[in-house]
Amino acid sequence: MIPTVPPSLLPIFVVAPLLGAAVLLLVRRRSVDTAVLIGVPIAVGLGALWLLAWHRTEPVISHAVGGFSDVLAIPFVSDTLSAVMLLVTAVATLAASIFLVLTGESRYRFLPPLVLLLSAGVNGALLTGDLFNLFVWVEVMLMPSYALIAVTGSWRRLGIGRLFVLVNLLTSTVLLIGVGFVYGTAGTVNLASLAGAGSEDPATAAALAVVLLSLAVKAGMVPVHSWLPRAYPGTSAGIMALFSALHTKVALYAMYRIVAVTFSDGLPFLAVLAVLVLVTILVGAFSTASARRVRTAMGHQMVSGVGHILLGLVLFTQLSVTAGILYLVHHVITMSALLLTTGAIEHTYGSGRLDRISGLARRDPWVVGVLALGLFSLVGLPPTSGLWGKVGLLRASAEQVTIGGSMLGWAAILAVIVASVGSLLGLQRMWRGIAWGEDMTTYRPDDPRVGRGDPLPLPDEVRVPWRLAMPGAAMMALSLAMFVGIGLVLPTIDTAATDLLDVDAYVEAVIGR
Repeated sequence: MIPTVPPSLLPIFVVAPLLGAAVLLLVRRRSVDTAVLIGVPIAVGLGALWLLAWHRTEPVISHAVGGFSDVLAIPFVSDTLSAVMLLVTAVATLAASIFLVLTGESRYRFLPPLVLLLSAGVNGALLTGDLFNLFVWVEVMLMPSYALIAVTGSWRRLGIGRLFVLVNLLTSTVLLIGVGFVYGTAGTVNLASLAGAGSEDPATAAALAVVLLSLAVKAGMVPVHSWLPRAYPGTSAGIMALFSALHTKVALYAMYRIVAVTFSDGLPFLAVLAVLVLVTILVGAFSTASARRVRTAMGHQMVSGVGHILLGLVLFTQLSVTAGILYLVHHVITMSALLLTTGAIEHTYGSGRLDRISGLARRDPWVVGVLALGLFSLVGLPPTSGLWGKVGLLRASAEQVTIGGSMLGWAAILAVIVASVGSLLGLQRMWRGIAWGEDMTTYRPDDPRVGRGDPLPLPDEVRVPWRLAMPGAAMMALSLAMFVGIGLVLPTIDTAATDLLDVDAYVEAVIGR
């Protein structure tokens, strides 16, 4: 039996990373930086496991910070879905943090406290029950992210940082305007008090649509997606893995939460959203073939993944929401594995360009094996978690066809299958060069044995160090474990979907009615 703890401890998920960041600002020692940077995600992950165990008997718990009542409070709310998200994001943050330590990037001035501030914003956004505080926590996420782009990545980072700042400042402004509209039409921004409001009042529905629009841009949905595969690869691989697991996924989680609570009768603009989601799936998949860098290809796959996750929201049944959440968890794990593995390759060979890295199957076979499994997972092939994610979405789409002969169901099935083929073609092009191309060479113009600029084979000892590849390999092992243990994982995901759709329990826990 899991002993209960007071709901007042929910804010500790925000306080812990904030305190960790404060400690690192006061104590300037490398060993302390490493211990806190790695220790805080471990603590958050253990806390999330505790919450998951607690939610077996109590589906929703809530705490009003400061003791204020009802809609005047700053609510922290947790259910199985938020606990799952806390756990998955903590694991991804841990893997990325270990990678940053191994590559030496954690030595950059203020990088460890910036990562912890980002984690605090993520945890706050996952636990908040208030739209205005969602905006606040999103801003807490963004402020350290601007600095993280500036201190890491390629020489393009300053231009990329400008793009990232402009897009997110604009969308944050739209988000704040949308929250203001919601308050003007409904008189509250507390999610529990807004239960069903989008279906009852067209003005509130329009205001909520503005909020959802801003979140869709932050997530990278077509037609406002191109910034993502341009901006994210300009950072380092470790930071891109963080952003992939945190920024886009928090926006998607918020969209699921807002729609589930406020639109009890379905979205009034469902047809528009459905078209955009299906196009997002296809555009991200087929754009992969145009990439010239490995992490740019991963950026396009992130866009396609956003479409797959939102498909569960478009169909909006118990089965589709379960499939959408499962795909979200799979995507966090798989993209972390791929980005950290490609980051290890970049760090070793000095480039992530497809025309500069080749022949790795002969030089680093086990690293290429991890990469191959990650690509399998994106396409949806066994033995990876991607198979169950896509099977779940196809089952949910087929359910729509079976029940009512829905054209949306047929369109969704077609989009998922065609996108899988498109991803396979684009990723196969990338794989062919990386794995089976000619052996890489290096230039040593000062070597007396060769003429100026003549290439020499890379020394045999230049290989990806096993310790640098371990974070990505560990995340890939999680994907394999999800494939094998889906019978253990799926009940928790299904419970998360049930808790999300049980609006009455959510309202009762937050405002008591």
